[in-house]
Amino acid sequence: MISRELATAYEDADYVVFGEPEFVLKIGERSARLDALLETEHSSTAAFVTAANPRSEKKSAAENAAALAVLDQLIAAAGYPWRAGEGREPDGGWVEPSRLVMGIYRENAEALVEKGRAPELLLLA
Repeated sequence: MISRELATAYEDADYVVFGEPEFVLKIGERSARLDALLETEHSSTAAFVTAANPRSEKKSAAENAAALAVLDQLIAAAGYPWRAGEGREPDGGWVEPSRLVMGIYRENAEALVEKGRAPELLLLA
């Protein structure tokens, strides 16, 4: 169980997808840019995931980089198209490297975004 403060911080965060130009996903808000990207990738679902700071426990930059490398290997092995990104507080005080993985379903990601729907926040145990 996480604190209400932490849950609110996650809900208010910017989930940035890098590209030209980058775009920001917000929990509860539909994104035409996301829908267009999913259309381009012939996908109807996506998940914004990170391997950094599991369970909201701060890890070192080296630990987070190693975890991200493992995540990248898993995504590559599964063959999903993806884009680099980061989750961050709107004021830039917190930043985590992340990936937007397209074509992945809830059973494989637990955090799913469907084309035409607003991103939702699912907190995993």
